[in-house]
Amino acid sequence: MEPNSQDFEKLGVFYLGKRKEVSGMPGDGELLLYDSKDLTTHAVVVGMTGSGKTGLCVNLLEEAALDRIPAIVIDPKGDISNLLLTFPNLKPEDFLPWVDPGQASRQGQSREEFAQSESEKWKNGLASWGQTGERIRAMRENVEMRVYTPGSTAGRPVTILKSFGAPTQELLDDSDLLRERISSATSGLLSLLGIDVDPIRSREHILVSKILEHSWTQRKDLDLGQLIGQIKSPPFTAVGIMEIDEFYPAKDRGELAMTLNNLLASPSFGNWLTGETLDVKKLLHNEDGKPCISILSISHLSDGERMFFVTILLNEVLAWMRSQAGTSSLRALLYMDEVFGYFPPVKNPPSKTPMLTLLKQARAYGLGVVLATQNPVDLDYKGLSNAVTWFLGRLQTERDKARVIEGLEGAAAQTGSSFDKSRMEQILAGLSNRVFLMNNVHDDHPVVFETRWAMSYLRGPMTRQQIQQLLKTELATPAAAQPETWTVTPPMPEPESTKELPSAGDPNGPGATNAPGGSRGLIPSDVKQSLVAAIRKNSAADRLLYRPALWGRGRLHYVKTPLNIDVWADRFVVRSIRDDSLPLKIWDGSEVLNATFDFVDIAPESAEFAAVPAAMQSSKNYRAWAKDFVDHLYQNVPLKVTKCVELGIFSGPDETLGEFKVRLETVVSEQRDTAKEKLQQKYAQKFQTVRNEISRGLERVEREQSQLKSKRLDSILTVGTSIMGALLGRKRISSANAGRASSSMKSIKRYSDESKDLSEANDSLEDAQKTLRDLESEFNREHSELANKLQVEQLTYSEVEIPPRKGDMAVEEIRVVWLPTSIDISGAAVLAY
Repeated sequence: MEPNSQDFEKLGVFYLGKRKEVSGMPGDGELLLYDSKDLTTHAVVVGMTGSGKTGLCVNLLEEAALDRIPAIVIDPKGDISNLLLTFPNLKPEDFLPWVDPGQASRQGQSREEFAQSESEKWKNGLASWGQTGERIRAMRENVEMRVYTPGSTAGRPVTILKSFGAPTQELLDDSDLLRERISSATSGLLSLLGIDVDPIRSREHILVSKILEHSWTQRKDLDLGQLIGQIKSPPFTAVGIMEIDEFYPAKDRGELAMTLNNLLASPSFGNWLTGETLDVKKLLHNEDGKPCISILSISHLSDGERMFFVTILLNEVLAWMRSQAGTSSLRALLYMDEVFGYFPPVKNPPSKTPMLTLLKQARAYGLGVVLATQNPVDLDYKGLSNAVTWFLGRLQTERDKARVIEGLEGAAAQTGSSFDKSRMEQILAGLSNRVFLMNNVHDDHPVVFETRWAMSYLRGPMTRQQIQQLLKTELATPAAAQPETWTVTPPMPEPESTKELPSAGDPNGPGATNAPGGSRGLIPSDVKQSLVAAIRKNSAADRLLYRPALWGRGRLHYVKTPLNIDVWADRFVVRSIRDDSLPLKIWDGSEVLNATFDFVDIAPESAEFAAVPAAMQSSKNYRAWAKDFVDHLYQNVPLKVTKCVELGIFSGPDETLGEFKVRLETVVSEQRDTAKEKLQQKYAQKFQTVRNEISRGLERVEREQSQLKSKRLDSILTVGTSIMGALLGRKRISSANAGRASSSMKSIKRYSDESKDLSEANDSLEDAQKTLRDLESEFNREHSELANKLQVEQLTYSEVEIPPRKGDMAVEEIRVVWLPTSIDISGAAVLAY
């Protein structure tokens, strides 16, 4: 019977397949629903090519997406990008661009015919597992799917330019973790240069590590350019007790710097320096707080480049993890496909140390690590003993099986659970394609199951060209918000050449009355003025015009004791002024900035300056505007925080709504896990009572059936004997024959009584089974209500405004700022800052 969606759409569980009987291991065909919380203690997936390993791993990620659990996916082969090939309508035209022409040809079909057959295959396959296009649609709506291609622009490019930035204070305070990060970051970089290094013996490794340590402990970021400069001229004079030039002569350091510079200057390396910053927080959630499945496809990279990137990424994950509050719920997943070579048993590649640290410590932060491989002999099973769920598929050699058994024994020892080695070997020998053994120490015993049909179209590894095709729409630059525009008349005269900002009140400066566009010199000498850096000029023909504006900086104190808010904040306000018609309240219509402007001393040669309104030429006006500024800040610049109405939780002072929702996801997950456990406990005894009743009912039915069968046989024999006696005896019925007839009647009555007993037993069993169905329906209803209630997107949010404490307010500064605008030949102007 096909499963119903109500059977597997449970709260906090992953629908992975159904139990299957293998090598004496019982399998009742029940659905395998894996508790997602168990992934906080990590998982390993092992299986040879063709075992169905990729399908199982895709299923895990699909279920995570349905549960709004974000994931970072490291994809060395390009298989996992198939997650984006999800077609809710399941139409042939959806499949057509992605079918393999070679496979179609081998099937003797055109691409269109093959797409039609694949569409039917997926539609029927999903239906056989109780899934529909609506489940696919729900998955895609719950998360944002992304594909990144570091070192390439085929997908979303990623820049590693800032990947040597100083780590968080939490990591700096942990000397062991800091040393590990420095060592792995250095090893990753040098591996990119093809330098096989030893952290103890290698001068290159020691020097770069020392530079990173020196900068990071001073909370200074480094990029590759700065690192090259410090290799040539280190910021220290000695390494250990040796002078730097004795330890590593300047000539040799120059060669290392040149090698790194050649890499940096290489056109092929240019793609590493453009794109989105490698930010784990942004990989896991978008700006609105929506969970993301971020796939980092690295199949196009060389071995050295892969190691370099994976090492940097794992270090970034570690740094992010350390900044999170602890939780027992599953907050996010880190999945790596084909971990072969990155976590070997003997060698120590740069990726091994951060991976081992994650396996040991990520549980406390709700980060689940899932590793997959088809080469079990190349894994460090001592390290993998930290993973307590193992999904084991068909293995190729006895050596592979022996290594897997070794890993299972280690995991069992780590948790203190029992392990039946001979039984495990027997089960592993009987596995077929898409059939896996799940050994989860959180369960009572291992389970064999067949994986469900994947919702994603598993077309095989995707090339860079296919990823580019897949993301063509997504990667298209969204239309930018239209900037503020206005018309300028009359046209400005030719500008002068000198544009250095004059001293305040300098009558001969570039803002003098004879200067084109007005006079900056008319600003009172006791008022500071600054140029704002221009960052936009749409074309060479456009004119750059600076307009005067008022800029103020206030120091505000926000206090709200019930919300545990007591913060000081600088607030920056700018008031654009375009003519002499200034309002009575000058700050009305001003804009509050989150940060100050980027000020410069010199304007571009072609810049022009607008006239200064008369009101801005009087010193007394600035004193009045400073007083007005206090009232404006009090009335118009509150601290805005967001309240989650249902949970009664408030956002932090500088927390965006998206960041607040991400934090609430963890709170909701914890409440969900607690509510789920309470619900299970509430029904556990009820279910057990009914199941015991059903078990007793089954035993009674079997007993009554056996007794009925026996009585039926007795009745047949007794009646038969009576009939034979009547036929073969004397014509007149003897007393013996009469006795036999009486016995026959009694036997028939006993058979009839047993039939009634069996009927009553069946009725009782049916009543108990109906009670179980009703109980399951009631449980599922409450479960569903709980799932719908505990959804971040279903929660209500309201904005709360906290005014600044008036007695603590201070006006730090009022000045004139010159705001650049870009004006085209038609007179249309746009802000240029």
